[in-house]
Order: sequence, then C-alpha cells, then structure tokens
Amino acid sequence: MRIFLLSVIVLLLLESCRSTKQITTVIARKDSAIVVINPADSDSAKSVRATLSKIKSKQINFTTFSSKVKVEYNDDKNRRFDFNAFVRMKKDSAIWVSIIAAFNIEAFRVMITPDSLVILDKINRTSQKRSLSYLEKITKVPFDYKTLEDLILGNPVYLENTIVAYADQGEKISLSTLGDAFKHYITVGKTDLNVLFSKLDDVDVTRSRTANLAYSSYVASGPWMFAGVRKISLSEKTKLDVNLEFKQVEFDIPMSFPFGVPKNFRVIN
Repeated sequence: MRIFLLSVIVLLLLESCRSTKQITTVIARKDSAIVVINPADSDSAKSVRATLSKIKSKQINFTTFSSKVKVEYNDDKNRRFDFNAFVRMKKDSAIWVSIIAAFNIEAFRVMITPDSLVILDKINRTSQKRSLSYLEKITKVPFDYKTLEDLILGNPVYLENTIVAYADQGEKISLSTLGDAFKHYITVGKTDLNVLFSKLDDVDVTRSRTANLAYSSYVASGPWMFAGVRKISLSEKTKLDVNLEFKQVEFDIPMSFPFGVPKNFRVIN
C-alpha cells in the first residue's frame, strides 16, 4: 500500500530550479517569509503573467474521471514493483482506487474523501481509516483534497502567481514561480501550453527533497488534452523512480464507487 501512496503523492515532493533568464525582481525577507516584488508595469512582466494565466486556464475541470493506470516502481535498494490500478474520481467528493496484484487479484481498495482515507487490505483482511491529514503527515507536505485531484489529472500543483524567472526556449517556455512552501519550475509547449516538465523545490533547503516530473503522450479525451505517460524521479535520503501509464481515460460519464468494509476484516487503529 505504501508503494501506491508514493506513486500518487510523490508528485508533491520537490526539485530545485535551474537558473533561467531572470525577470527583474527584488527579493527581501520579512517576518521570515520571502516577499517578491515584480515590476508590475513592465511589458515583459505583463507578458509572462499572461502566459501563466493561460497555463492555469488549461487545467482540466471535470465532473467524473476514470482510468486504468500501469505503475512501475524502482528504488535505490533494487526493489521493483509493477502493478495495475483502477482509479475513479468524482469532483470534490471521492477518489476510489482498486489495486490489482499478481494473477489479477485485487490486493487493495482505497477510498479518499475530502476529510478521510480508508484502506482495505484484501489480502490480509484488514481495514484502516485515517484523516486526510494523515497523508500530509507522512509526506510532510502541505496539501488538500483538490491537490490530490490535480496530481492524478496531471494539472500543475503549487503553481504560484509570483514569477521569479522566465525562459523562451524556441518551441518551449519555462517559468519559475515562488510560494511560501515551494519553488516550481515548469516547462510547457509554446503553441499548446501542454505541461512537458515540472520541477519542484522545497523552500526549506535543509529538506533536500528533489523531484523531476516529465509528461508525455498527450491524447484528447473529451475537451481535454491528457498526459497519458508520467515519469517521476524522486530523491531525498533515498532515490526512487515511478512511471505511470494511463489508459482507458474517460471524463464526465456516470460511474459507481463500490466500497464497504467487510464485517470479518480486522480494524487497524
């Protein structure tokens, strides 16, 4: 189960930004928070902010979502896991996951709501319920239910309005934004603004958490362009790589979320 959680929440873990063409800024510390002052009236700043607004406007907005996900996990301890997961979501309400092990046996079923996380271990016949803050606790990353939705959909997370860097790379555009918790370096296609690469950096440099996220194999699904392949490389004290391949992607169709705790399951507190 921990491997699945890593596959989902690894996107929250962070990577440092490389140097790019800097927009003129003044950075000062005030009350231990970083304050960034941009030249609001400069043409270059206005153009860059307009690009950021367009990137945000392309984020997938949905009612329901479903997909089959092939997960490949590797770490620096030579552990490798391959499995399939079926994911269903209802906006602002439920994230349902069924994890399939060898011989097409369902090993885990998970239900996440805006305030809770319930995990059924069908192999060992156990169940455990946690508050959503449990995920925040084990990852030590501030996030909420909507962040989880965005991670699964491929929408950029922690993309703040304070822009500290910009680079025009011909067919690609890169931006670096700064928030209270994270720096985010994002690269998109110039013509379609599809996210190609995302790097996150913990503002707390003592954490040394780094992650590289690559998005590819975009396909049209309804009105949206969906990144069918995600490659994630994470390092902190250890290093791991997770590849996610999404298939059978569907939006805004009726779907059920079958979930219940069998009476013979042992409850883990």
